[in-house]
Amino acid sequence: MPPITMRQIVETDGELLLRDLSCRKGQEVEVTLQVEDADEFPLSTGRHLASSKLVGLWKDRTDIGDSSAYARELREKLQAPRYKQR
Repeated sequence: MPPITMRQIVETDGELLLRDLSCRKGQEVEVTLQVEDADEFPLSTGRHLASSKLVGLWKDRTDIGDSSAYARELREKLQAPRYKQR
């Protein structure tokens, strides 16, 4: 079987959720993580963002009703005072 490559953003420190993998119960898998520094990625323009894999990321999620409202809620939570860096 060819290797599976996924790119994700860590949402909770120390946790990463892997879903919809093409492996079955009982199969042995090896997981290797390559953590990239955020400083390595320059700020992108809207055009770069629109052509990235982020657009449509949630299209098949059944647990998110209105993805625009969900994204807005996440942004509001991240902008709340308790999340701001010191």
